Amino acid sequence: MAFSKEFGEHILDMLEPLGPLTLKRMFGGACINYGRATFALMFDDTIYFRVDEANIERFRDADSEPFRYAARGKDVIVGSYYLVPEEVLDDVDKMVDWARGALDAGLKVARAKQAKGKGK
Repeated sequence: MAFSKEFGEHILDMLEPLGPLTLKRMFGGACINYGRATFALMFDDTIYFRVDEANIERFRDADSEPFRYAARGKDVIVGSYYLVPEEVLDDVDKMVDWARGALDAGLKVARAKQAKGKGK
């Protein structure tokens, strides 16, 4: 899996209405964060948005699939991230709308981690 800096910059430009976002390289790809909330993964010039019970049906209705990769000869499926459909990538307004749902899901996870950390 590889990552194209140009693709990452293009996606960040599209998502500019969401506010200050950061792009962090990881495992040959990258993630997009809003503060400490990760809500998107990018590999091979493909983007995946975080899903939860509030937005997963939207991805399933679009016949999207979860993020997957091969590790030690096995296919690993990461069900918390789904492929952003092509028709969404072609429209800035749709992209921002779908990203808001992913950001909400990412913020929930970040808040849960923070609350868990305070309980120690």
